[in-house]
Order: sequence, then C-alpha cells, then structure tokens
Amino acid sequence: MAELIGNLLVAQSGGPTAVINASVAGVVQLARKYPSIQKIYGGLNGILGILSEQLIDLNQELPDTIQALKFTPGAALGTCRYKIDFKRKPDRAAREMDRLFQVFQAHNIRFFFYAGGNDSQDTADKIHLEALRRGFEMRVIGVPKTIDNDLPHTDHCPGFGSVAKYNACTVMEIAADAGSMATDDGSCCVIEVMGRSAGWIAASTVLAKHGPQDAPHIILLPEIPFQEEPFLDKVKAVVAEVGYCIVVVGEGLKKLDGTEYSADKTRLDAFGHPALSGASERLGELVFGKLRTKTRTVKLGYAQRCAAHYASATDAAEAIACGEAAVRAAADGKSGFMVKIIRTPGEDYCWTTGLQPLGDIANVEHLVPRDWISEDGFMPNEKFIQYARPLIEGEVRVPTEGGLPKFAVLQRHSVAQKLPRRK
Repeated sequence: MAELIGNLLVAQSGGPTAVINASVAGVVQLARKYPSIQKIYGGLNGILGILSEQLIDLNQELPDTIQALKFTPGAALGTCRYKIDFKRKPDRAAREMDRLFQVFQAHNIRFFFYAGGNDSQDTADKIHLEALRRGFEMRVIGVPKTIDNDLPHTDHCPGFGSVAKYNACTVMEIAADAGSMATDDGSCCVIEVMGRSAGWIAASTVLAKHGPQDAPHIILLPEIPFQEEPFLDKVKAVVAEVGYCIVVVGEGLKKLDGTEYSADKTRLDAFGHPALSGASERLGELVFGKLRTKTRTVKLGYAQRCAAHYASATDAAEAIACGEAAVRAAADGKSGFMVKIIRTPGEDYCWTTGLQPLGDIANVEHLVPRDWISEDGFMPNEKFIQYARPLIEGEVRVPTEGGLPKFAVLQRHSVAQKLPRRK
C-alpha cells in the first residue's frame, strides 16, 4: 500500500474522563515522529466544532504542554454530544456529512481520530464509510473513552479504572464518617454514581469492601431490576447489625418494567437519552419514609470523572497506549477500527492493544454479566473483583503549583478557515 501523506485531526466527544487527554497526548507525541503526517490539528468541541471549521494547530503547542495533558482532567480540546442522525434527520445529516468532507478536503485531513464512547464510535464509523463511498482516501480510527465502561469487544475502557479508584476511595471515606456518627436508630447514606444503563461504575465500589461489615453494604445495579421490599429489608438488617448502611446506586437503576427509576423524559440529549438524575434522592425518601431511618444522599456527579489527582496509573498508561495504537494503525493503512484493550492470560495482570471494526462497536452496550453479581443482586461477586482490582493500581504523580495540581493549558492557535461560514 502506498504511503498516505497528509494532515491529522484528533477530536474528543462525550463526557470527559480523568485520562481522556492522555490519549490525545499519546496521539500527538507519536504522530510527530511520522514524516507522512505533516500537520497535527485538534478539532474544538468534537464533531460540532469541526462542522464549523474550528481547528487548532497542535504542532505549535510546546512539548511540555502536550506532556502535561497526561495529568489534566476534562477535555482539553473541548467536547460535545452531537449526533449526525440519518434516521431521524436524513436531509440535515446529508448536509452535515457534505460539510465535514469539505473541511477534510480543505485542510487535507487524511488521518482522523475520535476519542469517545458508543455514540462517538458510531460517528467515526459513519465518517469511515462515507470516505469509502466518496473515494476519499482517509484513515479513521476510534480511540476508546468512557467512564461507563460499556463499550463491547474491549476488556475495559480508558477512564473506568480512574473513576473506580476514586469512587471506591470516596465510599471508604464516607463510611468512616458515617460509622463514627453514633445514633440510637442508625443511619443510611445513599451514594449515586454515573454509568447510565451499565452498572460497572457502581459495581466497582465493591473494591472498598475488605470485610463483611465494611461499606458498601448494598450496591444497586441497572442490570438488576429494583424491588422495594427486598431492598428495605436489606437496609433494615444492615442497620441493625452494623449501625449504619451505605448504599451505592447506579444512576440508570431500572424498575421491574424496564424503565429507569430516575429518568426525566422531558429532558433528552442529542442522542435521545433521557436525563438520569435523582436515584439517590428517591431512594433516600423511600428509606426514611418506610423505615424512619435518618438518611443522607451524596451525588458524586462530575467529581468522579475529573479526579485526575487520584487517577489510576494503570488507567493513564492504557489511555496513552490507545492513542499511540491509533496512530500506528492508521500509519499502517488501517481504517474503520477502534483500538481495544486485550487482557492477556496469567496470574499477573498484563494487557496489550488490538483493533475492532467500528461497526461492531457503534451503539452497542456491554453490561455487567449476571454471573458476576451475587444471587440476591445486591453485590458484585469475586469474579467482578478479580476483573476490576488490577485496573485501579498505581498512582499518577500530578505536578503541583502552590499546593494544587498544575493542569495543561493549550494555547489553541487557530487554523485559518478556508470555507464559507456554516449556515
């Protein structure tokens, strides 16, 4: 295959993680070593910014700044939740695809990397297929990213190990606080975590549990339909035995009829997903109303996905490696794939990277297997623990200044626009 020469464009999409910028650093640092990759651009605010021709020149960023991305949370390039929707808005989607390829042609973009989750991989797949249809020589590689850990065909996703580490630590700290507050009637604390329809994040808090009486005492996963009576009986029993009960609930907890316990269907994102928020409040009201037990709620929210100060070193290393693997794959002539993490057999945790066709990834959710959850549905079992524990290992040494983390700040040198303003 003849060597493809041109410019590279990398962008980020969806909710950020503590290590998504590490993947971008991996892309940029390795791409700089390939003579066939002439310029390295970043797309601001994902596909939405690219449609508006909002590109920045990453070649002009200092090497130290790119290195510092490995310790910086959020999405340094900016992100979005935007869908090119051929099913519901075919005419608009066709115009947007035309515009994308006008941008690609105007700036000679021959390598495109999109870091994101399920919906982002769907967008990357559409761009890959459109490039083939148009005969536009271009290599498109998806870089996995999601704290939800719900991408199929990869052992796990960059971002998950760090959120698991932070949340497990937070559960331990909350339990130490709650356990020290003696009350005659006991207490209950309900902690809500992210994850949408998948319970990987909630399940990972089991890593905080070192003994039978340690928190978390109950973990409610979206994979297990919620039933009030067994839950209340369990809370009551734990409070009677331990004096307090720590409950972790995934935001996408479902009822027996399959609907989300806390879905707000009046608020939909660009992909048609209802807003999920309030499971902890509803459960807190249920516990207090039925058991009259003093109840507090904690919603970890953005804190869990941006805690770069307590990121997993394993997670960060894998995020960098996924960015590098994307560059190698594209330079080798591959297109239409997502980088995946492969766990190699053995007693010690070892991993490598591979490739999976984007069409196998797009819009497919990978859930916690039922046989990784206890029979009563209230706790992940040893199979899950063995899977998750290695992913939180190691600490990232974050540079500090004045006693606080020092994050990268991109100069964002704008690339001159060559097209008429998007209508």
